[in-house]
Order: sequence, then C-alpha cells, then structure tokens
Amino acid sequence: MKGPIRVAFVVHLMQVAGAEVLVRETIRRLGDRIEPTIFCLDAVGRIGEELVAEGADLVCFHRKPGRDWRVSQRIARAVRARDIEVVHAHQYTPFFYSALAKPLCGFRPKVILTEHGRHFPDRVSPLRRAVNRLVLDRLADSVTACCHFSAQGLSRTDGFAGARIEIIENGIEVERYGPPADKALAKEDAGLEPDRRYLIHVARHHPVKDQVTLLRGFAASVPDLPGVDLLMVGDGPLRAELENLAVDLRVPDRVKFLGIRTDIPELMCAAEAFALTSLSEAASLTLLEAMASGLPAIVTAVGGNPEIVRHESEGLLFPRGNVNGCADAIRRLFRDPELTARLGAAGRERAVERYQLGRTVEEYYALYSRLAGR
Repeated sequence: MKGPIRVAFVVHLMQVAGAEVLVRETIRRLGDRIEPTIFCLDAVGRIGEELVAEGADLVCFHRKPGRDWRVSQRIARAVRARDIEVVHAHQYTPFFYSALAKPLCGFRPKVILTEHGRHFPDRVSPLRRAVNRLVLDRLADSVTACCHFSAQGLSRTDGFAGARIEIIENGIEVERYGPPADKALAKEDAGLEPDRRYLIHVARHHPVKDQVTLLRGFAASVPDLPGVDLLMVGDGPLRAELENLAVDLRVPDRVKFLGIRTDIPELMCAAEAFALTSLSEAASLTLLEAMASGLPAIVTAVGGNPEIVRHESEGLLFPRGNVNGCADAIRRLFRDPELTARLGAAGRERAVERYQLGRTVEEYYALYSRLAGR
C-alpha cells in the first residue's frame, strides 16, 4: 500500500488571507493522506507560525527584492531532500519559482499553478506573456483557478492555454455560519445595539476594496435610513483616511470602525446585510461567509462576484465606483424586509449547496492523487 502523497505548498507567506487559509485547511483536513511541506518565499507569517507550532514542516527562503534566482535552486534542493511528488504553487510568483525549479529536480515533481485573485488593472508585459506561453505553461502539469474570472485572466492576459485550466471553486466552513435564532440577542452578544440595524463590510482597508464608494453610498442613504449603521471590519493602510472621510461625510456616528476581529461569524449573525464594493475581486471568502450567514449581499459587478451572487437572486449588483448604485441598493434592502429575507435565504442555500470547504479540499486531493499516479 502506498503511503501519503508528499506535497509541497508554495506561497509568498502564510498570512491571514484566502489562499493561505486554504493551504492550512487542506493540510489539516487531509491529515495523514498527505505529507505536507510549506515553502514560503518571503516570510513565515501568522498562519505559518501556527502550523509550525503544530509540527508542520516549513521552509522560508527569505527572497530578496527583484528576481532572486537562487530561490528556484533552494526550492529544488528542498524538493529533492524530501522526495516531493507534487508542488502546489498558489499564485503566479510562487509558481514562477517552482516551475523554474522543476528542471533542477529532474522534472520529477508535478507542478500545479492555482490562480486566486487578479491585479487591478489586470495587465502584464508582452515578455511575461511570451515566457508564460512558450515556457512556463509547459512546465505546469496542472493549472487551476478559483473562479472563471481568474481562469480567463490566466488565459487572456497571462497567455496560459485556456482549454486546460480547471475550475476548483473556493469553499468555506459553512457550518460555522448561519442566521441566528434571535437577531436581537445576536446583536447583544456582538456588543451592538439591539434596536438598530447593521450593514457589514469585512475586508482590508486597501484601494482595490474601494471603501470610499461604500462610505459615500452609505452616507447618501443615511437620510432615508435613520436606524441603520455601517460596520467596517478590518484594517489596512487606508483606515485613517476612511475614518476622516466618514467625518467629512458627516456620518462618523453611523459608521463603526471595528478593526480586525476574530468573531466574524457572530458579527455576521448580528447584521442585516453585507456589502463588498471592490474594484476587482476573484472569489471572496468573506462574501461566501456572508451568504452562509443568510445575509443578502450588495456587491460590485466585477470579477468573480457575479458568478457567486446573481443579481436579484442572492443579492444586488451595481457597477464599480457607482455611488448612486451603491446607495440605491442599500436603500432597497433596508426598506424591503421581504426582499432582504428572500435574498438572504437564497444566499444561504447557495453557499450550502456549492461552496463547502470540504468539497474544495477533496477536489484538490483528487488532483494530487491523479498527478502522483495513485
């Protein structure tokens, strides 16, 4: 009987983000079916530290700025030392170094590229596209993406062969989320006022998330929604600027900046709706969490959002950067309880049926098994 599949996961660093959480959960859920190693290009990160404390094998290469060609050599040495069978690179740069390491390993390990998000604006140089098409695509034994939007970016922009790209959709621990039995009690438990209603936004405070449009849209809706507040969960380089904008828009008492929180399921339970106003998005885990919580979603019609949330079915979509569209969507949900309930229930059902983390992990394991010849 063959033993566990020896898999190396390659990331930038094991921070708290979608791809890295997926790596952690893949390792934990597959248990002794795989023998995992984590390769961090740049730093260990918080999740990496957690896994090391649990006994995980982790190697950090401390990549230097620019093209650090020695990283591929070091990956090759680590692969050979562990007799790695499958190298799973999450995002392009980890794949770039992993693919170049493959010839140094005698082409033995199978290499997977998984694309998660895309840059905005999504452009690459003609040289990168040519290298991808002529060299790197041929060094990849499998190419996957978390949604059709990311797959199209790999093909149309990066030059990978579109026909071979497999979609393995993101998943979440649906069982951690769900509508509360008592909304007022859920608000009290989350430290919120039970007699008010809440629109929740969970994301890092970064330009691509375009919280400016959300704040402006919310401020425009405030005169019509006297009992509604906005919860801003997260942190980032724009936090101070966004807090100042709330003051300028004269809604500082209606916008709660909560910072980074570990009680996201409880906060979702306490809210009535979720908003994500990104300029670009692939397959947002927080969007899936909101749907699993039974919240209707207000999202921009960009990237993978329309694949997850169908307009007027699980939520309301509007064009990126459109303040009036954002404000109108907020008004509709908070003025129409029947619409809110219908969209929220449909979102919950869709999350349960389609976006289970267990299924995502099993699809990756099936891929590892196929590539390893098991």
